[in-house]
Amino acid sequence: MRAAAPSARPHHLHDRYNTVLTELFADHPVYIVTMRFVPDEGIEGFSLIDPHALNPGSRPWTRLREDDDADPSGTMRLHVSEQPWKPQILDPLLRAVADDECAGIIIMDIDLRCLYLPYHGGADVILACPQERDALKNAHADWLLTHPLGL
Repeated sequence: MRAAAPSARPHHLHDRYNTVLTELFADHPVYIVTMRFVPDEGIEGFSLIDPHALNPGSRPWTRLREDDDADPSGTMRLHVSEQPWKPQILDPLLRAVADDECAGIIIMDIDLRCLYLPYHGGADVILACPQERDALKNAHADWLLTHPLGL
């Protein structure tokens, strides 16, 4: 499901992030993955802030090398934390996403049945079955894009 709020101000988007995250994960443990691109020397990075600093208790998890000729070379550094979901626990991180200061955030249940991927302007939600997807979609139909393909 792709939800977006093209006319919503970032703080409204932030409220929507918290609303859906709480519906999905209330009081359940979640993994929070933050990603930061570290460019090779001489290539400019695009993160305005360090998202790992906004992921409380996060630890380095893995690194991915980016060596595509069409894109700058560098390394994606991923950190992960685990904590019970409570509203507002990730407010600084979600605000940074809403303000387009960082990207590549994944919030998921520890059974990996639900993934929440916030981005500037909305969020993608990947659920375990169509019934869960449809229930969430119907609960927030007024937040969805109107394009027939959901784009």
